[in-house]
Amino acid sequence: MDWAFVHKIWDKWATNNVGSSGQPLKAALLINYDPTGPSRLLSTIAEQEGIKANPIELNQFLDFVKRNKLQSESFFIGSNEYIVISIHENWFTARCLNTSKPTGEGAIVMQTAAFLLIALYDGSIGSASCAMAAVDQFAWQLGRKNL
Repeated sequence: MDWAFVHKIWDKWATNNVGSSGQPLKAALLINYDPTGPSRLLSTIAEQEGIKANPIELNQFLDFVKRNKLQSESFFIGSNEYIVISIHENWFTARCLNTSKPTGEGAIVMQTAAFLLIALYDGSIGSASCAMAAVDQFAWQLGRKNL
């Protein structure tokens, strides 16, 4: 694993895509994840921006992903509950069920060879398109090194 590469591209990507007003994402998490690896290898938070993730809560999310019942269960990121609305080959999207924001909140979860990228955004369809473009850009960078 080339952690220096991962950290470098994360910092550049997060600076341009996560956090302040006008950027497509309000928060993002990068979790090292190998569903085919031995169960003794725990997934850990590799990077995070705009959120302070709780490792115990993230384990519940990882269990949700491993169970692969995306259409029949909900999941939590922090205090927000999400329900999956769209499933694709290596990613899915979800909408927040308990948001107080009038335009809503969403999540995009993308699996690469070595990671799960969780991207959170505010808004609806237009915001989701911008968020997906940002997520795809980071995943492409990881894919260059087969990560």
